[in-house]
Amino acid sequence: MAKIITALPKGRLMEQVVEILKEAGFISTGLDIDEISRKLVFTDEKTGHSFLLAKPKDVPVYVEHGAADIGVTGKDVILEHGKRLYEVQDLKVGTCKLVVAVPVEQGINRVEDIPDHSRVATSFPNITRHFFQKIGKQVEIIYLNGSVELAPLVDLADLIVDITSTGTTLRKNNLLPIADITFSSSRLIVNNVSYKTKHGIIGRLIEKLNEIRGDDSDA
Repeated sequence: MAKIITALPKGRLMEQVVEILKEAGFISTGLDIDEISRKLVFTDEKTGHSFLLAKPKDVPVYVEHGAADIGVTGKDVILEHGKRLYEVQDLKVGTCKLVVAVPVEQGINRVEDIPDHSRVATSFPNITRHFFQKIGKQVEIIYLNGSVELAPLVDLADLIVDITSTGTTLRKNNLLPIADITFSSSRLIVNNVSYKTKHGIIGRLIEKLNEIRGDDSDA
């Protein structure tokens, strides 16, 4: 029987994803999450499937190029990178949204009131560029790899586009969300070739995930 290589997202989502895959019978229930998280690559001896641990932003790269057959990462990451792969299942964890946020003292409450040529700091330059082009607003995009909230505090940017789940970090940095760009959650993605050559086992995994996470016809 074909074995599957899965790219798992390192970090806060990993435990939730592993528990879902255990419930689906794809990972042995006896595997210790703490032991798994200390390795970069491991094989589940009972199921025969192998797993590699990668940053969520890198998961689509491993899957697109065939280093992994399937993977789990956020919808925001998939939209930003636009990889050639199949998005087959919403796991309905890691929910968050990508928002436009401005310093409260600017007194801006609508995205339409953002001045042209404003500087926008973000880790999602492609989504941000598409959003502002769509509304006909000219902005300068400044790419940052993290800690985007810092940019307005040090006058690197006038506003930000960033992920938020509870809004706490935005509030702590005196930032007001004024527009939702997109909503995100963790998705199961599949390499184009693997989806055909290993469709039997991948199809059974998708069916099992549908049973335990609900049907996901719009994934």
